[in-house]
Amino acid sequence: MAAIEERLAELGLELPTVNPGILAPAVRTGNLVYTSGACSAIKGKVGGNVSPEEGYAGAKDCIIQNLAQVKWLIGDLDKITRVVKLLGMVNCAEGYSGTPVVINGATETLIEVFGKEKGWHARSAIGVYQLPGDAAVEIEMIVEVAD
Repeated sequence: MAAIEERLAELGLELPTVNPGILAPAVRTGNLVYTSGACSAIKGKVGGNVSPEEGYAGAKDCIIQNLAQVKWLIGDLDKITRVVKLLGMVNCAEGYSGTPVVINGATETLIEVFGKEKGWHARSAIGVYQLPGDAAVEIEMIVEVAD
């Protein structure tokens, strides 16, 4: 088992199966891989019927899906040399402004998995009115990879 997948297992995290549909789960251009958005299984509006803690867990779930998307494309997560950028979208109840706290679920997971040197990244954490399937969180990721 590759080192990154061993680290995921140590943290009790398991990569889901990726089933491509009409959209590519991830694409590569040069040494960058861009993932499609991954939605949380947690449904609803953070700050409404979803607590910030549940949103945090949803962000963690999304980033694990993003890593599975990268693995689907390149075959080995150990090829990731740097997490570059996240775009985190939070389905917010009116007036909720704690989106960075929610997306920290993804950021902190990446730093736990890759360490600060490779896992620390640029990020946007925005609140939106609605997400597909009423997901509480959706995240897309850009990583740098080496052959």
